Amino acid sequence: MATMSLNVSTVTPLADRVFIKVSQREEKTAGGIFLPDTAKEKPQVGEIAAVGPGKLDDKGARVPMEVKVGDKVLYSKYAGTDIKIGDEDYVLLAEKDILAVVA
Repeated sequence: MATMSLNVSTVTPLADRVFIKVSQREEKTAGGIFLPDTAKEKPQVGEIAAVGPGKLDDKGARVPMEVKVGDKVLYSKYAGTDIKIGDEDYVLLAEKDILAVVA
């Protein structure tokens, strides 16, 4: 079996999928208590690292993506597939699971 090394530049999402770099988790609470890894919630904000070409409609035409590389987005909590590349966390998910673009 051949091995393959992943990095962000080698990942190209298909159809209407996006590849998101997850924002860092909070290390401590507002009261100053440090949280262990098991108590941290999964972040829901990230920056888009790569986008697919868009999905095909019923007539075979591409529907353009509403988001682009570099956008900060808010996405569904349990959506997508978690991927770790090096020390960074990423999520691969469908565009429909993105809830909002964060300014």
